[in-house]
Amino acid sequence: MKKIMLGIIYLSLLSSVQAQSLLSDTAYLQPLEVLAIRATEKTPVTKTTLTKKEIEAKNIGQDLPFILNQVPSVIINSDAGNGIGYTGIRIRGSDASRINVTLNGIPYNDAESQGTYFVDLPDIASSASSIQVQRGVGTSTNGAGAFAGSINISTNDLHLKKGFELNSSAGSYGSFKNTLLFNTGLLGKHLTFDGRVSNIRSDGYIDRASSRLRSYYGSMAWLNSNSSLRFNVLSGKEKTYQAWYGIDEETLKTNRRYNSAGTQRPGSPYDNETDNYLQTHYQLFYNHRFSTLWKANAAAFLTRGKGYYEQYKAGAPLSSYGLPDYISGNDTTTTTDLVRRLWLDNYFYGMIFSGQFESSKRQVVIGGGVNEYDGSHYGKIIRAVIQPAVPSNYRYYDLDAKKTDASVYTKWTEKLNPNWQTFIDLQVRAVNYHINGFENNPSLFTKKNYLFFNPKAGITHTSGKMQSYFSFAQATKEPNRDDFEAGKTTQPKAETLNDFEAGVDLKAKTSSFGISLFYMNYKNQLVLTGSVNDVGAYTRTNIPSSYRAGIELTASATVNNWFRVNGNLTLSRNRVKNFTEYLDDYDNGGQITKSYKKGDLAFSPDIISSAELALTPVENAEINFVSKYVSRQYLDNTSQVSRSLHGYFTEDVRASYHFKQGDIQNVKLFVQVNNLFSKKYEPNGYTFSYISGGSIVTENFYYPMAPVNFMAGINIRL
Repeated sequence: MKKIMLGIIYLSLLSSVQAQSLLSDTAYLQPLEVLAIRATEKTPVTKTTLTKKEIEAKNIGQDLPFILNQVPSVIINSDAGNGIGYTGIRIRGSDASRINVTLNGIPYNDAESQGTYFVDLPDIASSASSIQVQRGVGTSTNGAGAFAGSINISTNDLHLKKGFELNSSAGSYGSFKNTLLFNTGLLGKHLTFDGRVSNIRSDGYIDRASSRLRSYYGSMAWLNSNSSLRFNVLSGKEKTYQAWYGIDEETLKTNRRYNSAGTQRPGSPYDNETDNYLQTHYQLFYNHRFSTLWKANAAAFLTRGKGYYEQYKAGAPLSSYGLPDYISGNDTTTTTDLVRRLWLDNYFYGMIFSGQFESSKRQVVIGGGVNEYDGSHYGKIIRAVIQPAVPSNYRYYDLDAKKTDASVYTKWTEKLNPNWQTFIDLQVRAVNYHINGFENNPSLFTKKNYLFFNPKAGITHTSGKMQSYFSFAQATKEPNRDDFEAGKTTQPKAETLNDFEAGVDLKAKTSSFGISLFYMNYKNQLVLTGSVNDVGAYTRTNIPSSYRAGIELTASATVNNWFRVNGNLTLSRNRVKNFTEYLDDYDNGGQITKSYKKGDLAFSPDIISSAELALTPVENAEINFVSKYVSRQYLDNTSQVSRSLHGYFTEDVRASYHFKQGDIQNVKLFVQVNNLFSKKYEPNGYTFSYISGGSIVTENFYYPMAPVNFMAGINIRL
């Protein structure tokens, strides 16, 4: 018996030593595909990194942008008004099409629109081990150009201990979230499995703005002392009732929940005016450590997406769908009511790689990637009032597009002495883009080739608890799909950004303070001016000169064992120079122009701030008061108050209590109340103006947020 007990103790110690060996090996705890593109603590860029614990505290079922709401210079919005379904994020006033997003180092932005749709991967936050948000150009990354910032999501951290977790929450507007997570820990010293399934649903604050979201995540990893191989599958399926038209200004005064989607159908709104999409990511990673100095990784990926949005169209001209007039006896019909589906069917695939050298004084990373997008755009009429005139499953357009993106970068960090460190980052990116026509302009073919050089350099100084940095970065970016529909003779130019960043961070034992300055100077930035393309649609045009300049302040302090506080403040000026506005002239036809010497860039407030007070009234309990303030945002670049979003201040409250019960490792109960004081505010909208009756008429549309609402839930971890 004594020998058996000694044997058990020996095996336990051996297992513990093996686990500790892996725990001390950052090659496994910090995946190389993430290390290659992320900024380190001393990299001279402006950044915020959220840990898994911070993500979990904010993850109550809303989309990922709402988890990032407290990051400096971030503004979020929601079509449905309560953060579930289609949501948006802006960093320093720039929208998601200018924010590079990667998932384990693999590009996530849509290749054509360059936007990011987190609704396609519901509850990805539950699988995230960390998220880094870089503001400004940041470090070289994979995929779309970063003109405002980058968001890097990592799910590939190694879980050495087995676990099982159930998260369930419910709240206002019929909102529910159920998530099941598991990990096996290390099996046979080499193998691990992680998994998650999620189901989220909500009826939305806006009328009929419902969401039905499902997703799953599976990961298998094999590793030894020098290598690791991991395979991920992430999939999301969404069905959301459309709420993307906004609410006109007059209706907003009397009915903030109004939704115009589906109202073209006579009588009650069409019940299936929905967006439907299925997206699945396949990711294969290989990491290898050649020595204590050299590491390398490679990854291959495939993202498969297919879906459509359905619309009821009343009085649709048959000629607009390539159909002849319908003749019945002596009657000729030129229009009909119909239901159509606009499809997107695409494959996005490629690889990324990096080689990394790191010694006590030097770090060199050489990496890059190549990817190809192969997408098909087509539209179907599935029903029509005049059915004989429309063939079954009739496709009225069928167009495809192909885009290839290849890049390579070199990052060199050199420690000159214990206090000074330099950083150089050089990237070359090549883009080849073919568009074989557009829905409203099928004869317009586009073939573009771009070669971009994106240099970056900076220096960091460390002295005791203080760290300061300065950097310069240049970024270049191709136009998106809609920009190319401008016309054969008015094709858009690529954009260029020169970004200057400087900052000082002071970290003490119980407090921290940071100040960062930025000046982002744009050349040929693409903005909406009111100009129309060859088929009468509004399109973005290049403006010669514009800039963003500002200061970001961050601070945190643990006052005592029951009270801590943190917050941030952004003060900025965001201007466009020599701006020309185009107005449709309904009185005389055509367009007229108005010139402005300078104006505020749209959706770029002068002030953005947030704060959080955390109280621990009793052991294992916490109450968080979360505040957000955003000043006035203009809907266009003319700086007219009549075309703007009012500033707003909101307050959320979150309370939680956790305890251990028997064999259950942790039970957490929580409730979060959003918009505690029912502030009526709209963080997003759009505007257009025209000449009618000899004067300028402006129409504004808004996306209002819900009044006071809540989510409550329980998390159980075994």
